[in-house]
Amino acid sequence: MRSKKSQSLGLRKLNAKARQVNGSHYKQMPIQPSEFIYKNNLNWFEGNAVKYICRHRLKGGAVDIDKAIHYLELLKEEEYNGTGKANKARAKVS
Repeated sequence: MRSKKSQSLGLRKLNAKARQVNGSHYKQMPIQPSEFIYKNNLNWFEGNAVKYICRHRLKGGAVDIDKAIHYLELLKEEEYNGTGKANKARAKVS
């Protein structure tokens, strides 16, 4: 049962994956980037790169590719510190 607060705010009992705010470019994909990012435990930089790569043909074109590249550059700087070797302090534990 929905709470009075959610009813007063007009919140829907709709699966969040079934809707998209401001567009439909992600809903057209067989696997939405958010699901892929979550299930693969990607970090902020990795997730944003995936998101922009997935949507470039449907929304932002070359600008989305530039954004993906930027997030990958940020990832490289944070994870590898220009050394080519992973920063052990930030390495993921599986």
